[in-house]
Amino acid sequence: MTRVLATPAQPLSYLAFDFGVRRVGVATGNSLTRTATPLTTVAAEGESRLVAIAALIDEWRPAALVVGVPRHPDGAAHANTERARRFGRQLAVRFGLPVHEVDERYTTIDAKRAGNADLDAGAAAIILEQHLAGLA
Repeated sequence: MTRVLATPAQPLSYLAFDFGVRRVGVATGNSLTRTATPLTTVAAEGESRLVAIAALIDEWRPAALVVGVPRHPDGAAHANTERARRFGRQLAVRFGLPVHEVDERYTTIDAKRAGNADLDAGAAAIILEQHLAGLA
């Protein structure tokens, strides 16, 4: 009788986004190390923003995307909540990748406390690490 040993699942790579109307912070990470690294902030709007994100997706080849969704401290939605969710849906359609939403409350404050020079990218890294911490 031959035994087949299970192999560990392939680690998945991710790009995460801290959405803002004028800027979007970007970070990368993977499910193996469950850590994230701030990459850059895309300071563009409209189609220019999506072109810059497409270049990052081409470079990093993520298996999935993570988008931070802002909320009020009590968890209630506000105007940017729907904007961020719409951004996530736009990414899913445009790039054909799964998009996971993460509550991003306090991530910019946490990025500042951590000493990140680029607060938007630092917040994106925190968003991604929150997602990675929740993986089974």
